[in-house]
Amino acid sequence: MNFLQKQALKYTCNFLNKELKSKFKFKEEIVLNKAKDNKKVMLYIHVPFCHTFCPYCSFHKFAYDEELCKEYFKILRVELQQFKDLGYDFNTLYVGGGTTLINEDELIKTLSLCKDLFSIEEISCESDPNHIKPEVLKDFKGLIDRLSCGVQSFDNDILRKVNRLEKFGEQKELVKKLELANGILPTFSIDLIFNFPSQTKQMLIKDIELAKSIAPSQITLYPLMKSNLTKEIIAAKLGIDKQDNEYEFYKIICDYFSDYEQNNSWSFSKDRTNFNDEYVSTHHEYIGAGSGAFSFTENKLLVNAFKLDDYKAKVLEGKNKKLAHIDFSDEDVINYIFLTEFFKDNLNINNFNQNYNCDLEKHLGFRLKAMKSVGAININNGIIQNTFFGKYLALTLMKEFYINMDLVRAFFRKDL
Repeated sequence: MNFLQKQALKYTCNFLNKELKSKFKFKEEIVLNKAKDNKKVMLYIHVPFCHTFCPYCSFHKFAYDEELCKEYFKILRVELQQFKDLGYDFNTLYVGGGTTLINEDELIKTLSLCKDLFSIEEISCESDPNHIKPEVLKDFKGLIDRLSCGVQSFDNDILRKVNRLEKFGEQKELVKKLELANGILPTFSIDLIFNFPSQTKQMLIKDIELAKSIAPSQITLYPLMKSNLTKEIIAAKLGIDKQDNEYEFYKIICDYFSDYEQNNSWSFSKDRTNFNDEYVSTHHEYIGAGSGAFSFTENKLLVNAFKLDDYKAKVLEGKNKKLAHIDFSDEDVINYIFLTEFFKDNLNINNFNQNYNCDLEKHLGFRLKAMKSVGAININNGIIQNTFFGKYLALTLMKEFYINMDLVRAFFRKDL
């Protein structure tokens, strides 16, 4: 990375953080409006329960309690029926957490209801290595189309430091679990994290080689995300590196996956037909169900209640009340969609202009010229294509975006 690229990276990250902080000014609760024009958007469902809390994870979650979880899913299904009554339809469902398969029976009931209520064509779920037993996954045939398993690392020392070794097993056990799970559902993905403190080049390469040897449909490698919520506990558990290896490690990753199809800046597939792992880059509008879920629709970011009792009360009022919301301008929305499309790569300018009724080149102005001048993008025949530096820039910006969303979660969870 040359001097100009380093400065561009620093400037764009600072600019994004300032923009997000200036926009994240939440207003009072709001009722979800009726659906417009019968358009299909994505449905997101949040399952906020985990057996194990990882030090680098700041997603919304609670310690698992079976009875509490059953009650939660019951209320969740009421909320889904309310979406139907408001005229919403969905063609895609993404279930995140937490640990989404933490109660398989309740999840099966919920996914089956979604299939009955809506025009669901594909369902993606997340899991941990303890919920991918073949006999369990077979029960989800015809329901889950894509399952991603959060392995994070195969290195025993890292697993021990982040409290995952005893819970999920050491390297050989993990590999065996993944091999047995692979191939049962249409798409199986392995999720890894790179740039842990103390992680060496050799450790990263070993993680990549083990993941590729299992031959899943997809492999995703997220950069370690350190927000104000997690950086101290990450330092306590894993230490502090004198040097940030993120850029060097990203080059290694892209080299090792040159024989894969790159879906976006941090995800790689064995072929083009696999689902994109990052729903915000392919579904710009979505409705969120469950405690702490976000919705983004009609230029609004809507936030569900985080406390389980508050969430239940708002659903049972029957009005689908959201805890808070932010209104965004048309310009803000174009900036957001450009970020997600830039992360995905190969942006067709004419299609973008038609879909969002704008002039993207005029809208971005000097920013687009600056991206080209520092070697982040090439523009050929109306297509914006990312260079290697552009892919890394997109990865970094998406990382910063998610860190800021963690701060939003922290704001609403501050009294939990």
